[in-house]
Formats: sequence, C-alpha cells, structure tokens
Amino acid sequence: MTEPNRDMSQDPGDPEITDTEATSPEAAEAEAAAAEEAQAEADLEAQVNEALADVDLDDGEVDDTEAQLAERTEDLLRMTAEYANYRKRTERDRKVAIDTAKAKVIEKFLPILDDLELAEKHGDLAEGPLKAFADKFTNTITAEGLVAFGAEGDEFDPERHEAVQDLSSGEEKVIGTVLRKGYLVGERLIRTAMVIIADPAEA
Repeated sequence: MTEPNRDMSQDPGDPEITDTEATSPEAAEAEAAAAEEAQAEADLEAQVNEALADVDLDDGEVDDTEAQLAERTEDLLRMTAEYANYRKRTERDRKVAIDTAKAKVIEKFLPILDDLELAEKHGDLAEGPLKAFADKFTNTITAEGLVAFGAEGDEFDPERHEAVQDLSSGEEKVIGTVLRKGYLVGERLIRTAMVIIADPAEA
C-alpha cells in the first residue's frame, strides 16, 4: 500500500489549487467597497456637472451684475454722505438754537448788570453783602460767554456802537464817552454800546 503524497492538498477543490487567480473573501469585499466609492464619486460629479449646466455665466449677465453692484454702491455712498450732512446740519442747528436761547436769557439780566456797575461807580459795592452778590453774579454771567465791549478811545463801529452824539470834526472817529456798554455772547451781538463820538486827540 502506498502512502499518500504529502505535497498534495487534502482538499482537491481548494481554490488555491484549482484557481490560481482566485481572491479571498476579504479582498473581494475591499474591491466591492472601492467600486461603490468610485461609483458614488462618479454620481456626485455627474450631479455637479448637471447643476452647473443650468447656470448661465455669459459675459452679458456678468456685466449686468457688475452694473447693478456699482449702482447699489453709488446709492450707498450717496445715502452715507446725505446722512453725514444731515448730522452736521442737525448739530449746527442745535448749537444755533442753544446759543440763541442762551443769548435771550442773558440779555434779560443786562439791566441788573448795568445797575450793579452804576452802584460800583457810586461806591456802593466797596464792601458788604451787595458786593458779594455783585461778584458772584458777574462771574456767573461772564462764565456763560458774556463779553463787554465799548471803551473810550476805541474806533467807532456803526454796526456795534450806537452814537447819541457826534463831537468829532475829522474823518477819524473814536469813542469819547461810553454811556452804556455793549455785550457779545460768543460771536453774537446782544446789545450795542451807546456812545458819544469824539476825535482821537480828545479821546
């Protein structure tokens, strides 16, 4: 009795013996997965190409879009400039309104200021409570921007000085006597100065 050939497979139907190109189940699964992935990529590419085919990107439409963008940008810039001008105008009007209101209020206190200056000339403000009040009142009202003008020897300005008498004989006219001071609040004239005009030498 002969011994079986030890080099021969115990299973003659083993694919490794009968089919040299056979693959293992693991390799077959890997190939199937790769095929599915490749198909998925192909399907995705086809969908993208189909979607892009519906988009018209001709030069005319691009130019129209750029024109619309330029128009919208111009509108935005114009609105921004208009808003900036509106803010400046509003702030300017607000400042004018505040200055006007302040000038009207201060103007009502000028007669009191005139009385205090007259009392000072008569020596009634040398000391005492009235002097303390005069100092506080004057400091408060001048802190709001009140500025006096009209001093003897100043050049006569018909827009700021009210002449009640002209004693000058030449072309050059100056203030000889101040009967009532004039006042400004900032650049706003709230009262002219009442003066008598004289020659420079006399002043």
